[in-house]
Amino acid sequence: MIGVFDSGYGGLTILRQMRQLLPQYDYLYLGDNARAPYGSHSFEVIYKYTLQAVEELFRRGCPLVILACNTASAKALRTIQERDIPHIDPSRRVLGVIRPTVEAVGPLTHTRHVGLLATAGTVNSGSYSMELRKLWPDIQVTGQACPMWVPLVENYEFDSPGADYFVKKRVEGIMRLDPDIDTLILGCTHYPLLMNKIVKYTPPGVRIVAQGEYVAQSLASYLQRHPDMEARLTQHGTCHYLTTESADKFEQSAALFMHEMVKAEHVELAAGC
Repeated sequence: MIGVFDSGYGGLTILRQMRQLLPQYDYLYLGDNARAPYGSHSFEVIYKYTLQAVEELFRRGCPLVILACNTASAKALRTIQERDIPHIDPSRRVLGVIRPTVEAVGPLTHTRHVGLLATAGTVNSGSYSMELRKLWPDIQVTGQACPMWVPLVENYEFDSPGADYFVKKRVEGIMRLDPDIDTLILGCTHYPLLMNKIVKYTPPGVRIVAQGEYVAQSLASYLQRHPDMEARLTQHGTCHYLTTESADKFEQSAALFMHEMVKAEHVELAAGC
């Protein structure tokens, strides 16, 4: 199976796009919902939690794991790739969501001024700025943390009148920081559920980049370039769900993201593959 990990529910927006583009593969989603959100945790804690999740997905037979979490991708991915995978199993791979997003942004912006709306952890990590500079050194990035957006989504308030205040405040705030922004990256997988509100307060002509489509396309490209990995993946079109929270609670919330009923299994995460 292809393993997909997020600290909470937002990664389901990535999983849904993967399944739409690549429905033939089998997927195993793991949400560390009991310890979410990750955005306010230290590097050390995020790294430890993410590694435990990756090890669990490896243990369950996933040769490829996608970190469908911007915070984990920003603060844990590189360390896991460089320090842990060589010791756990060099034939396995862990990929993130930041690089595919960055690759897509370059051709989209004309002013070369890009805005990043994300959690404080992702903004403060500087990961998007670093990756953008590597590929597109002429692009200027302005970040804006949106601390209330994830709670709005996870408490089913994303379409409520109260959400307007918080979305308007952050969108207008980032545009004041740099009025030349013509492309906004939604650097958190929860944010697509706020899309109606975000579009409402984003100036005309500013493109909004949600990650799911680009991460799914990047996965398809990766599998084409790595037939050895593609050959290891089973293709029965199945999808299974794991959560560190109550399975019943996860199923309720996951149905909102996946637009279908899901069945989940509770799992405890611990160190050691």
